[in-house]
Amino acid sequence: MLIELHSSFAVHPGPWLRVELVEPHGLSVTDAAAKLHVTRQAMSNLLGGRAGLSAERAIRFEKAFGVRADTLMRMQAAHDLARERAREIEVERVA
Repeated sequence: MLIELHSSFAVHPGPWLRVELVEPHGLSVTDAAAKLHVTRQAMSNLLGGRAGLSAERAIRFEKAFGVRADTLMRMQAAHDLARERAREIEVERVA
């Protein structure tokens, strides 16, 4: 039996990071990018939910804010899996 996670539980980590960490610390996108040593464009894309979170970027957030990188990666994976809509992917069963 396949158990599916409702897509409402699959939160993109970028907007979550913006609301929960970046903004409460009074940082702009430019400030956050400078502190994490990434480009402003890359930070903007992530925080806007237009780009996924890489393992390297998760580690940068962990080092800067103390949030666990593995937790952020699980958020990204849950978001990616919900977005893929498994029913629409066609394959041939191998058994």
